Amino acid sequence: MADAVSPAGDPVPAYPAAEIAAAWQRERPGTPTESIEVVTPIWRLAKLFADDRGRVLRAEGIDAATLDLLSVIRRSGPPYTLSTREIARRTLVTAGAISQRVARAERDGLVRRTPGATGRRTVLVSLTAEGHALIERSVDVVLGREAALVSCLSESERASLIGLLEKLTADVRLRTVEPEGAATSGCP
Repeated sequence: MADAVSPAGDPVPAYPAAEIAAAWQRERPGTPTESIEVVTPIWRLAKLFADDRGRVLRAEGIDAATLDLLSVIRRSGPPYTLSTREIARRTLVTAGAISQRVARAERDGLVRRTPGATGRRTVLVSLTAEGHALIERSVDVVLGREAALVSCLSESERASLIGLLEKLTADVRLRTVEPEGAATSGCP
């Protein structure tokens, strides 16, 4: 792979993570560096994707938290209504954060809150016509942009990457969510 050129015209190594690993091995022989060429590019890709998504969302007039909230309700199907508890479960965000997101989206006319039938503590959140229109417009722009960003990968390469990412995510989740030392056997 050829070196790229930075905006300043300086050469940028094609795969700098390999150089980072090699430098640590040179400076500290025996240091475990086998993760660097996996983890470093994931961090860099995450930043690139997040920064790009932020630019796209700003252009559409929506922020990431609102996109997340409206998306989870929209994906639930008609009548586009979920309890705040279910929204929190599906978004992996705390109840407090969901409450703030819902309040802000309600203030902006994107959702409507109503009491649930199962008890006075249950709150249902529904998309308004304005919220529905915003998510319909935004999701096409965001997902279209992200599809373009991964278009260099063939269908089989995407399938392979998806499988590897699922495997790695499952194992890292076990190793980081369970008590220390509980999962040490390696990838499934």
